[in-house]
Amino acid sequence: MPKFNRISLEGPAAGALFVGCGEWGFRDLPMPEHFRIAQRLGFRVMEIGIGGGKAGRLPTRMSDAEIASFNRLRRGHGIATPMCCIENDFSLPDPVAHDAMVIETLEQVKLAARLGCAQVRLFAGFTPMERMDEPTWSRLFDAFRRADALCGRLGLTIAIETHGRIEFVDGAAVHSHAPASSHAGLRRLVRDLPVRVGFNFDPGNLKAVEPADRAFALGILDERINYCHMKDWRRQGAGWVACAIGEDDLDYAALLRQMKYDGCHLVEYEPTHDVEAGIARSLAELERIAKAGAR
Repeated sequence: MPKFNRISLEGPAAGALFVGCGEWGFRDLPMPEHFRIAQRLGFRVMEIGIGGGKAGRLPTRMSDAEIASFNRLRRGHGIATPMCCIENDFSLPDPVAHDAMVIETLEQVKLAARLGCAQVRLFAGFTPMERMDEPTWSRLFDAFRRADALCGRLGLTIAIETHGRIEFVDGAAVHSHAPASSHAGLRRLVRDLPVRVGFNFDPGNLKAVEPADRAFALGILDERINYCHMKDWRRQGAGWVACAIGEDDLDYAALLRQMKYDGCHLVEYEPTHDVEAGIARSLAELERIAKAGAR
């Protein structure tokens, strides 16, 4: 596999796509293996995750020694980890559970800063859109304002992932709308949140929840994208299964040319059984796109 972290989509004279390694497919692997795989694939930037109860995620509480050990690990592999995924839900309808969630999330944001991160990926939440009443929206916005204020003090920025609800039926993921997947919800988030709060644009997730929207809500989000996941989903039964870039019909060549965002695009291959091979297939497809664009 060639060693690179930039791929030109339109020939060497035109800009380049900055490519990093997403973390979700590593969720069953110990952290050192994340770095080894990313290094073998030629990455110089890798996403990390905190919490969620997965073996491949860092714990929500880490001692000074554990933090120092992680920082030595990333430096030793020559891989930066500026992007961090945190598991949260700011749309919880129960005010008590919501307040506890906010407190826990803010503690994890502080940990991300100590781990050398510059951005935190947060979720808006997974309450169905039809159940989002005004008190729930109000609590959601207050939570993001508090998180943004903390991030401002710590030198971090927030990216809200475009993600709906997922329920599994016979091994397939059935997607439905939550606050950060529907057009109405995304418009409201863009309008009512502080402008520093950006979005993790995941067109694969938006395709799976709203297949008819071949623009993937880019018209709503383009100016606020500050993070990006790249993957695809393909149909299976009543839902979808995640797959590599190029293994279904999401046209990344066209989409990437339309996007204003020019930061790190993270290759996120979700299946765990062949994660290294799946990321490699995604990179091969990006190389194919680059060569086609250069002709």
